[in-house]
Amino acid sequence: MDSFAVGVHDGSAFLVRFFVERFSRPFHLRELVKQCYEVGCKSLFLITLTGFITGIVFTKQSRPSLAAFGATSWLPSLITVALVRSLAPLITALICAGKVGSSIGAELGSMKVTEQIEAMEVSAINPFKYLVVTRTTATTLMVPALMLYCCLVGLAGSYLNVHANEAASLPAFLKSGFSTITFRDAFASVTKSVFFGFSIGLIACYKGFNASSGTQGVGRAANAAVVLAMFVVFIEEMLIVQVITWTKP
Repeated sequence: MDSFAVGVHDGSAFLVRFFVERFSRPFHLRELVKQCYEVGCKSLFLITLTGFITGIVFTKQSRPSLAAFGATSWLPSLITVALVRSLAPLITALICAGKVGSSIGAELGSMKVTEQIEAMEVSAINPFKYLVVTRTTATTLMVPALMLYCCLVGLAGSYLNVHANEAASLPAFLKSGFSTITFRDAFASVTKSVFFGFSIGLIACYKGFNASSGTQGVGRAANAAVVLAMFVVFIEEMLIVQVITWTKP
């Protein structure tokens, strides 16, 4: 219980320090752009593959249920709603938690145990601002962008399956699919992704920045970053969906 309370205190202090450092100079824009590239461009292959397969598989699995009621024409609408409201944000967040979270946790953990972070302090560089703020900001910016891309490739996979089975045209697929999507749905998904990206980056940085016990600590930091980030993503998904439900007119 004591260790949990200490962890909550340290995590809260880490969060407060992030916001204090985030809005003070210098901003390290070059490092921020580099981290955006690391988070965004280097995750495109996994996002593309996973999103495309998800679109195909979800369409194939949904078709028999709708066909039983003679409602296969609802497939584009069903897939679009599922992707935009839930699947794309969750898939993107989980992939980033696994790939980006472990990478950041291991990188910062390695720097911590080899005393590179202390060396930065000696060189008059604020390691928290240079390492933590840039990486957390990068994940906060890039996860929503990756989520929108995941929606696109997921719909592409769904369209190919629908076209192969129902011979639907692309304009008809898009018109049917987006007929039930509102600005509120898109805004909610982007908002969720911003929270997901921020949580993934901050948790990974916290675990890496506080790693200890040599090389074993690096492995534990990377593993803890992934597990905790995924857990927080699911908690945030549940809470945000509940808030959206309460605020519906």
